[in-house]
Amino acid sequence: MDINGVEIQDTFAEAFGIQTSRLLITAATKKLAKIAATEATGYGTSVIGCPAEAGIDCYVPPSKTPDGRPGYIIMICNMSKKKLDHELLERIGMCILTAATTAVFDAMDEPDEKMGIGKKLKFFGDGYEKELEIAGKTVYSIPLMSGDFLVESDLGIKDGVAGGNIFIMAENQPAGLLAAEAAVDAVAEIPGAITPFPGGVVASGSKVGSNKYKFLGASTNEKMCVTLKDEVPDTEIPEDVNGVYEIVIDGVDEAAVKSAMKAAIESACTVQGVLKISAGNFGGDLGAYKIGLQDLF
Repeated sequence: MDINGVEIQDTFAEAFGIQTSRLLITAATKKLAKIAATEATGYGTSVIGCPAEAGIDCYVPPSKTPDGRPGYIIMICNMSKKKLDHELLERIGMCILTAATTAVFDAMDEPDEKMGIGKKLKFFGDGYEKELEIAGKTVYSIPLMSGDFLVESDLGIKDGVAGGNIFIMAENQPAGLLAAEAAVDAVAEIPGAITPFPGGVVASGSKVGSNKYKFLGASTNEKMCVTLKDEVPDTEIPEDVNGVYEIVIDGVDEAAVKSAMKAAIESACTVQGVLKISAGNFGGDLGAYKIGLQDLF
């Protein structure tokens, strides 16, 4: 099948289960909330090497937040509940509590369980912390030099889905990049989904293991490297393709990931110079979720 003349390959993205949290960060201004959200989601591209996968989900206007201030929802994900608990404690404590005027509220709908992150962070108040109720939520107020930091007592987590993806194959690098940025913008409109890589765009698609170095857990996907298409016998790069970018998507559930992938593909296919949309998988042996590209439409 094709969309706007762009071939949608008959293949699937192989995604896997991950523990997911969803937090609302509010602050006195939209700028301050965005700064805290950006800091808290840093070093969160891939669990291949990062301690979490993380990203900004969406902006929330003051009319829809518990404290009537502008905010951003972020997602932080890890393969284990224990490690996610650690990441939440560190990222909120070191990146949000330290940011001016911030507060943190749970934003996970229908969580599988809750973690007492706020109950742990309250001890930073050294006995001066107070328990409050805001919009029906139990919140701890921790005094700081600049005022009080607010954090909800318990933060929800649930089984999410990570590794949804598409490959954008274009006639040149500029066209591929323009399409990738359009795809990321489209995903940003889907609640419960993030694109954790820098700017949402993956320049370095990888494969499991290595052909040459046994000590590597992951290495470059040489079959999809445009500069190697004349060197690799089983290259998957067509002759007329000279720009390839991947978009990786994590979500609170499979439905969110599917919606985000569909939106990403539709937006990418509006860009002139995009020739083909594909996806990365491992033959169905790694992830529990197999999301067919053509099945999205």
